[in-house]
Amino acid sequence: MTGRILMLALALAACGGDPGLTGEAQVQVRDSASVRIVEYAGEPEVEAPFVLAPEPLYRHGVNPGDYEFEQINFGRLFPDGGAVLSDEWSSELVVLNPDGTAHEVLARRGEGPGEVGFVDALFAPGQDSILVADRRLGRVTLFAAGSIARAADLHRSIGLAVAGIGSSGELLLTTSVLLTAPSFRTGFEGEWRLGHMARFDMETAALDTVASYDFVPRIPPELEWWDPIEAIGQILVANAEFVYTRSDRPEVTWRLPDGTVTQIVRWQAESAPLTEELVKSVETAVRRRTRASYRSVPEARFEEIMEEDMATYRASIGRPMPLFGSPFADAEGRVWLPSYRPGGFQEGASPYTVISSDGEWLGRVETPPRFRILDVTGGLVLGVLRDDLDIESVAVYELIAAQPSRR
Repeated sequence: MTGRILMLALALAACGGDPGLTGEAQVQVRDSASVRIVEYAGEPEVEAPFVLAPEPLYRHGVNPGDYEFEQINFGRLFPDGGAVLSDEWSSELVVLNPDGTAHEVLARRGEGPGEVGFVDALFAPGQDSILVADRRLGRVTLFAAGSIARAADLHRSIGLAVAGIGSSGELLLTTSVLLTAPSFRTGFEGEWRLGHMARFDMETAALDTVASYDFVPRIPPELEWWDPIEAIGQILVANAEFVYTRSDRPEVTWRLPDGTVTQIVRWQAESAPLTEELVKSVETAVRRRTRASYRSVPEARFEEIMEEDMATYRASIGRPMPLFGSPFADAEGRVWLPSYRPGGFQEGASPYTVISSDGEWLGRVETPPRFRILDVTGGLVLGVLRDDLDIESVAVYELIAAQPSRR
C-alpha cells in the first residue's frame, strides 16, 4: 500500500477496525500474476486533497479583442500557463499567452503544410511544442516554436485515433470514436464489438497492434438504430501508458505500450436509471446540438428530427445509465472520471472522481456550472465555460489545497 491508502488503513487498524478499511469502504491491494489489483468494497467517502480556486486566473473569449470561439473540442496547457485550443467549427488552432490576454492563430483551415482539416487529438509535449492529429488530412504534425518540426502520414492507421504519446515518442493509438456510428453495430459476435490499441512509430511508420478491448455494445433491439445512454469502452494515455475504462463497469485498467496489464482498480457502484425528469432536462441540450448539426434544415423538418430523437430517449426511461462520462488523464497520471449526464455533453459533469496513478481513490472534485475540463497540468485546470447564450470562453483555474471540512 502507498500514500493515503496506507495511512488510512493503519489509522483504522489502531482503532480496532479492519486494516483494509478506507473511510466507509474496504480496500485490498494485492498482486496477481504481476498485475497490481486495488479493490474497494464500495466508493470511498474521502475528501479530495485539492479543489479549484473560487475564481479563474484568467478567461479568454469574453473581452474585446479576444478570439471568438465557436465550439472548442480540445485544449492543452503549457508549463508556463499558456494554452493551445482547437476550435472545431473554424478548424483553427489558437495559442494563448500565459495570462490569457493575447492570442495567436497557429494553424488555419486548409490542406497544405501547417494547416488543419479536422483536429481529433491535441497534445503539448513541452513548452511551445504542440502535436496535432488531423483526422481529415490523415496526418500528425509536430509544431515547435510556431513552425513545423515534423509531420507523419497516418493513412496506414485508418480507423484508429491518437490517444497519447509513449515514453519513446511513439504514438499510442486506439479505435476511433467515429466507429460508434450505427452502421458499425452489426456483423460481430458477442455483445460488444472489439476495439484495438496500437503503437505507431513516426520515424518508420511501423504500426503494431498490441491489445483489444470492449469498445461498443450492440444497440438494444427496441431502440432500432441508436442508443442515447449507451456505455462505451474508452482508451486514454496516462504517464505514457494505456488506460482503459468501460463506462458501465466500476473498473480502470492500466497497460504498458506493449499491451501488458500492470494494474486494475475496482470498486462497487450501482447504475442510476434514466428518469422522465432527466429526459426533460436534456431536451434543451439535445435541441442545441441538433440545431448546430442541421443549421439549414427547415423548421418543420427540424422539429420532426427532434421528436424522433426525444422518442428514443423516452423509450430508454428506466434503463441503467453509464456510471461516468468520458474520462481523461492529467499530467500527474491521475485519471478523472466525470459524472455521467445524458444528452452527449460534458458541461455540468461535476463532480469528477479522481484516481491516482497507483490506484488511490483521491475523492471528488467539484467544478463551476457549465464548465468542461480540457486539461490539468502543473497545478492549473484548463476548461471551457458556456454562458447562458451558449457562447464559449476559455477559463484557467488554479488547483489549490482543499481545506479540511468540519464535521
